[in-house]
Amino acid sequence: MLTRRAALARLALTGAAVTGVGLTASCSTGSGDGSADGGGAGGGSGQPLRISAIPDQDPDALTEREEAFADHLASVLDIDVEYVPVPDYAASVSLFGAGDLDLVFYGGLTGVQAQLQNPEATIVAQRDIDPSFTSVFIANAEAGIDPVDSVEGLSVMAGKRVTFGSETSTSGRLMPSYFLSQAGVAESDLAGEPGFSGSHDSTIELVTSGSYEAGALNSQVWQARMEEGSIDTDKVIEVLVSPEFHDYHWLLRGDADARFGDGFTQQLTDAMLTMHESEEGRAIAESYGAQSFIPAKAEDYQQIEEVARELGLIG
Repeated sequence: MLTRRAALARLALTGAAVTGVGLTASCSTGSGDGSADGGGAGGGSGQPLRISAIPDQDPDALTEREEAFADHLASVLDIDVEYVPVPDYAASVSLFGAGDLDLVFYGGLTGVQAQLQNPEATIVAQRDIDPSFTSVFIANAEAGIDPVDSVEGLSVMAGKRVTFGSETSTSGRLMPSYFLSQAGVAESDLAGEPGFSGSHDSTIELVTSGSYEAGALNSQVWQARMEEGSIDTDKVIEVLVSPEFHDYHWLLRGDADARFGDGFTQQLTDAMLTMHESEEGRAIAESYGAQSFIPAKAEDYQQIEEVARELGLIG
């Protein structure tokens, strides 16, 4: 039998959550009644803070992580917080723009897309690993691709069947395409149309099975799966870890103070930047693959925007 969390995630991935209402995982209520009686950070809005994240990995793991994050914010800020699953990366951007999501954990590219559409939005934090993020190129062991020691060596990908992650994934498509272009390999130089697996875990599975000869994904996910022993290293190999770039961050809607009370944006920012100071908060940071959350600003993602424009992924 599916757990409630698994059922919610499955519904999201089949597109049922695209309206942004009705399928929220109603995670938590603050320790008081702030959202109902005017107390707490909610300022009497009577509405929950709706959080979400791009669906870049196993939906059960994603739901568990985001519900724990929602519980913690509800406790610290004394407001209702709901996790709203989304079916794909594009939905996270459109729902944020429509006002159906308040705080979203975006990859670099989707965050840039969302902020270009909503310039009043605020980047409130990033993980301590995000200023030095990387992608990893992998290959099926039977594909005839050996590990390389530089971006230039990625020329071996020409003429191979390659899958990326989501079409708008920073570490699973945008930056890998950029690094391939630096090696003289355009997407048109690959064998057939490139694949788009939809998530980093799926990329590993497709390359391991031989459905694609090679792929690119988030290094953090790759390393985590290696450490847990879920990757068959007889069937898939690491080809290259890319140079570093900025990636994930949290984006908050610009009307948050109007909805939740003056100073709410700063209260939320402070709560996130000090989360690692408690045992529960450290556990949540670790679930994101980090030790702490740190300040971030729009300028950190200028390279992402420039590469996206160069590759025609934003206008």
